[in-house]
Amino acid sequence: MDKKVVLITGTNSGFGWLTANSVAALGHKVYATMRDLDGKNAEKAKALAQVENITVLDVSLTDETSVKNAINTIIAKEGTIDVLVNNAGISMFGVAESSTPEDLQRMIDVNVIAPWRLMKLALPFMRKQSEGLIINVSSGWGRFSAPFFATYGASKFALEGLSESLHYELRPFGVDVAIIQPGSFPTEMSQKVQFGSDTSVNDDYKLIADIPDKIFGAVGKMIETVKPDPQEVADAVVKLINLPKGQRPLRTVADPTTGEIVRAANDAVATEYSKVLTAFGMQDLLS
Repeated sequence: MDKKVVLITGTNSGFGWLTANSVAALGHKVYATMRDLDGKNAEKAKALAQVENITVLDVSLTDETSVKNAINTIIAKEGTIDVLVNNAGISMFGVAESSTPEDLQRMIDVNVIAPWRLMKLALPFMRKQSEGLIINVSSGWGRFSAPFFATYGASKFALEGLSESLHYELRPFGVDVAIIQPGSFPTEMSQKVQFGSDTSVNDDYKLIADIPDKIFGAVGKMIETVKPDPQEVADAVVKLINLPKGQRPLRTVADPTTGEIVRAANDAVATEYSKVLTAFGMQDLLS
């Protein structure tokens, strides 16, 4: 197996931490990004940096200069980037009207623009070598936009929209773009959910005020019953890396709780999507 240069974002915990370790264990050269290496993430950065084949970079994904410096560091040392895993993200919960424009902007900045910034910087190197892989970690809420997850779902819909178009545009250049759709897992991200800033509207939603408790109760029961392992997402990344170029699926569901529902939706849309591309003369991009 060819050893690859792999850039992974959001590696201070959860999926990113597990993915960095799993990919490095295969012998690939991993560049793991996180923020604040000298502050709140100092211990995590130190621990990850001690793992063979992992280099930790201090990167603020919403800062253009910070991201460019990281890319330049990798290129100076390795000459290219073979795999980009856009894993970092934030989530938001609450009635949609409680989200301010600034709340939505924050979701878009981290969950959409930051991955796009990295893709734009990595793609020239991938196209030049006629080979590369971009993996964008989305969510089941990138397929269904659920009540109380409107701004988060909107950001994941946007990420999936970018990914889906690129999947077909870049195929002729030897570059694969893939989406992973995780479900509910007991990770640190699930414990750091943000809420809409405009709390003044909350009293107006008393009619459905009991639904959030039902949601958390249902999710808690699923996690307790199924005991989903976040390693499944890291394993999905490894599997995509190991698959031959051109044979990687657009979407991979990593969700032992409600995954079959998401898969069914993906399959139904894929059938009709191919008809749309054909109708618009793009059938050659389907294979």
